[in-house]
Amino acid sequence: MASYGLCPTIKNILLLDSEGKRVAVKYYSDDWPTNNSKLAFEKFVFTKTAKTNARAEADITLLENNIIIYKFIQDLHFFVTGGDDENELILASVLQGFFDAVTLLLRNNVEKREALENLDLILLCLDEIVDGGMILETNGSLIAEKVTSHSMDADAPLSEQTLTQAWATAREHLTRTLLK
Repeated sequence: MASYGLCPTIKNILLLDSEGKRVAVKYYSDDWPTNNSKLAFEKFVFTKTAKTNARAEADITLLENNIIIYKFIQDLHFFVTGGDDENELILASVLQGFFDAVTLLLRNNVEKREALENLDLILLCLDEIVDGGMILETNGSLIAEKVTSHSMDADAPLSEQTLTQAWATAREHLTRTLLK
C-alpha cells in the first residue's frame, strides 16, 4: 500500500494469544496477499518478539522493513505494524488506543477467553480505529464508547453508526417496507 504522503498508514493490527495464534487480526496492506503469507508473518512476528518483556510498556522492533509496536498483557499480544518510514509515536498511539479500548470493553479482564467471548466488540473496535490503513481514532475511551453505544438513534446518518447498528437499521427499514 502506498503511503498517503503526510498521512500515516497502518499495515495491520494483530491480537495474538500466548502461542502466537490469531485472536483478532485486520490487514490494511497488500504486502501479504494470501492467508498463508499473513499466517507466516504473524508467526514470524510472534517468534521474534515472544522472548521480549513488553508487559509494562510498549516495545518496538524493525522486521522485514516494517516498524512493529507491541505490548503483552496476560495471554494476549497486541501488535501494530507500519512501514519503516512511519512515525513510531503515531504507531504507538494506535497501539495504546486499541489496548485501552479493549481493556475498557473487557472490563479490565484482558485475557484470551474474555477476548474470544467478546470478539464482536474487538472487531468493531478495530473498525473504529483504522479504515483502509487510515487512522480514524486513537483515544481508547472514545473508541470503546463508539463500539458500545446502543442508544444510537435509528435515524442518525449511517456514517455515524457502527456496523451492527447499520445492519439493525437496514433490517428495520426492510421489515417496515415488507409490512406496508
